[in-house]
Amino acid sequence: MIAQHYKDMLGSKSVIRQISEWSTARGAEIGYENVFDYSLGNPSVPCPPQFTAACADLLAHTDPVRLHGYTPTLTLPSARKAVAESLNRRFGMDYTADHIFMTTGAAGALAHAVRCVGVPGQNIVTFAPFFPEYKPYIEGAGLTLRVTPPRCADFQIDFEAFAQLVDENTAAVLINSPNNPSGTAYSEETLQQLADFLTATSAKYGHHIFLISDEPYREISFGGRVTPYPAKFYDDTLTCYSFSKSLSVPGERIGYVAANPRCEDAAYIVPMCGQISRGTGHNCPSSLIQMAVERCLDVTSDLSVYETNMNLIYDELIALGFTVVKPDGTFYIFPKALEDDAKAFCQKALKYDLALVPGDSFGCPGYFRMAYCIETEKVRRSFAALEKFVAEEYGVTKH
Repeated sequence: MIAQHYKDMLGSKSVIRQISEWSTARGAEIGYENVFDYSLGNPSVPCPPQFTAACADLLAHTDPVRLHGYTPTLTLPSARKAVAESLNRRFGMDYTADHIFMTTGAAGALAHAVRCVGVPGQNIVTFAPFFPEYKPYIEGAGLTLRVTPPRCADFQIDFEAFAQLVDENTAAVLINSPNNPSGTAYSEETLQQLADFLTATSAKYGHHIFLISDEPYREISFGGRVTPYPAKFYDDTLTCYSFSKSLSVPGERIGYVAANPRCEDAAYIVPMCGQISRGTGHNCPSSLIQMAVERCLDVTSDLSVYETNMNLIYDELIALGFTVVKPDGTFYIFPKALEDDAKAFCQKALKYDLALVPGDSFGCPGYFRMAYCIETEKVRRSFAALEKFVAEEYGVTKH
């Protein structure tokens, strides 16, 4: 007998993936260059040459048994030490290797972080709009995901609504800044208010409520800004990171959990991650890739194209009369649809070979996501299709 739970999940496949598959199929018919695919958040720029050089050097000069062998259960000590030192330099923290656990991407990091601080029957609170895969991540660990309604004016936190969802069974709060799908980064004021709330609420309920900070888009920040580092504001923070976006290596599956040295039982977090791996199967990321990222912690891909694309799309949307919050980072933008039913809006867009993702699965009906990690030339060409779509379907013309 197969597991009915996972069989049932087949009826609720990722909307993002479904639209991406439509784009691929449509591209086979008319040429993918003629499909304006804003569905999937897959980096569109190459990894930095330093990463390629690091891999080549390791392959050429490192003992193959060591290079392709298992790392220790708690992952590669030199990589953990290098990550700790990098975070300390950049954000004024005081991590050591003992606070870092290398993982198979941010998904692996979240799988460990959730199980470090929560037990079945507890809840974790997040904020809409949110990455839809949080739901299976949390529920797969036996916890319940509670979603705070969005503050659509700026996509900062609605603290009044948030406070209604936190109770004695809350294990953690999960944030994503800069955010997928809105592109908004939480301000220092928001993070300080969140820290103050969690400190007071932890005291109220007599146990530490952790902050799990999901930061795969940390390095994609616009306008020369540095995205505030949440662990600087709240001691009980587990930071989850992925190199997928910063180094454009999503297929390599590499990231980490960083436990704030001042969090509750900080000395236990990384050893516990080693035990959690035994149950999740997210264990021993590639030795080669751990060694390669160790050499590339202070470099990124050329991420400037994402800001170029964002500005082009933002200006076009504003000229067409869309309501949209300008992103602080990521490679997403999250406008309000031109009708209340964003699913219907995005379905109509397909007729114009525009692949847009409705915001319903992000917990924000009436909005839609555009992932602009595509060639700038294609972004520009897509505007004719977008203008035709809104003119014919909604009678909207460019200002």
